[in-house]
Amino acid sequence: MVANLLELMPLWALIAAFAVTLSAGVVKGAIGFALPLIIISGLSLFLDPLVAVAGVILPALFSNIQQVGRYSRAEILDALKEHWRYILIVCVMILFVAQLITLVPERVFYLILGIPVVALSMIQLLGVRFHIPPARRRVAEWSIGAFAGGLGGFTGTWGPPTVLYLIALETPKARQLLVQGVVYSLGAAALVLGHLQSGVLNVSTAPFSALLLIPSFLGMRIGFLLGDRLDADLFRKITLIVLVVAGANLVRRGLFG
Repeated sequence: MVANLLELMPLWALIAAFAVTLSAGVVKGAIGFALPLIIISGLSLFLDPLVAVAGVILPALFSNIQQVGRYSRAEILDALKEHWRYILIVCVMILFVAQLITLVPERVFYLILGIPVVALSMIQLLGVRFHIPPARRRVAEWSIGAFAGGLGGFTGTWGPPTVLYLIALETPKARQLLVQGVVYSLGAAALVLGHLQSGVLNVSTAPFSALLLIPSFLGMRIGFLLGDRLDADLFRKITLIVLVVAGANLVRRGLFG
């Protein structure tokens, strides 16, 4: 398998992919989100963007299953009952938009990756707050969910819109982690199906994605251990700053090559 992977990328890139994914796992375990964002932003710096998208697919799925596994069945079902509309449109849009990914020129793809990363990270860094009144909730569920799912189908990440959506609903922090895990898990399952159909996840790229399960799992275990000892807000801000820098570099590559 390693020999086949070395046909896909040089050894240094495989080692770098391990390091990026390990870091992403630590962040995911500590603060509950950003694994796909970090992996896709990091891998796209030195790999073909479609290979980067393929690489994030299985770690995204199993890291979120791992996160949700910390909650009871009753809690998971309660989250599903409350947010089923949002989850449904996210999954449908991921399945649909994933089929378009191979049609996008590489430089446009870098812009699609980079601009949302920078914009959504800056919104969170600046502390911009939105509020969804009860009368507007159903509209918000469908519209924000459609945007999040569309972004996820292209980039493999729908986390930032989901976080902003939950904050706008004034969801308590502890419940946010549960709902995020449920949304991300089902969305990641849709991503697997979508990219099996699109051809992005294939016999060449699936072993790479599977291999990245190792550093993502190890990173999350470290993150779980560190989570209660870290200043979560400071750690989150540092993560967002790194994402802004990485996203800005992707935008540069999209604009100037």
